[in-house]
Amino acid sequence: MNYEKIILGTGCFWCTEALFKTLEGVKKVTPGYCGGKEQTITYQEVCSGTTEFIEVVEIYYDINIIKLDHIIEFFLKIHDPTSFEKQGNDIGKQYSSVVFYKDEKTKDFVKQVISKNQINYKNKIVTKILIEKNFVVAENVHQNFYALNETHPYCQFVIKPKLNKLEDK
Repeated sequence: MNYEKIILGTGCFWCTEALFKTLEGVKKVTPGYCGGKEQTITYQEVCSGTTEFIEVVEIYYDINIIKLDHIIEFFLKIHDPTSFEKQGNDIGKQYSSVVFYKDEKTKDFVKQVISKNQINYKNKIVTKILIEKNFVVAENVHQNFYALNETHPYCQFVIKPKLNKLEDK
């Protein structure tokens, strides 16, 4: 098995985690925060909008089963990459559409995939492409949130419809 890692933000990490766990070849999805100056951070601090951190998921995937371009295309489809620092009712830079890259090769590849997919969107894709910096694992309560809290209102009204939409395809 040959694993790679990518860190993505699509707004609330509860939704992102649940959706990426449906992809064959994705081996681990960890909600967290990335992009800030500090080595530690809390959910409350990130939600305040006063830090540089963005809600993200760290994804480990088997490159023999799924390729990065498929992951980026899926990422673009599961949220609105044309919405600047906002996803649904989640507003603020902490809910940015973002890809954190580890090296220039990955950065260039992600830019190419996004550019190729721009044709699918009426508005300009505003996804941020940033160097990976200070990934911090989110608190335990945020890990595997959908699977452990399916009756939670956010899960029922936001995540479940997105999962259902995936199943219909």
